Amino acid sequence: MPLYVDGFLLPVPKRNLAAYRRMSKAAGKVWRDHGALEYRECAADEMKAKMAAPFTRGVKLKRGETVVFSWIVYKSRADRNRVNAKVMKDPRIAKMMKTKPPFDDKRMGWAGFKVIVAA
Repeated sequence: MPLYVDGFLLPVPKRNLAAYRRMSKAAGKVWRDHGALEYRECAADEMKAKMAAPFTRGVKLKRGETVVFSWIVYKSRADRNRVNAKVMKDPRIAKMMKTKPPFDDKRMGWAGFKVIVAA
């Protein structure tokens, strides 16, 4: 069965990184509770691209912000749809969505990906 991945790229003010981490840790538990195979959130450590377009361009990074690259792994696209439907009905997520996020959600990037190599 092919794996499926939801990927995210978003700007987070450095001063909000601890709050973002707390929110993400709680969200990751919800996704895993509903069947996601993996949930990862990564803060940029090196952003000076010399041979490629930097992630900073994709999110229009501003002074004082960092880039977070994250992904959620599922068994398949159908499983992703099933898991996300349950996550969106989960009261823990509903509670999170009532608060202002610690990042600019209007500059967040998202895409669903078919896994073509898993080594």
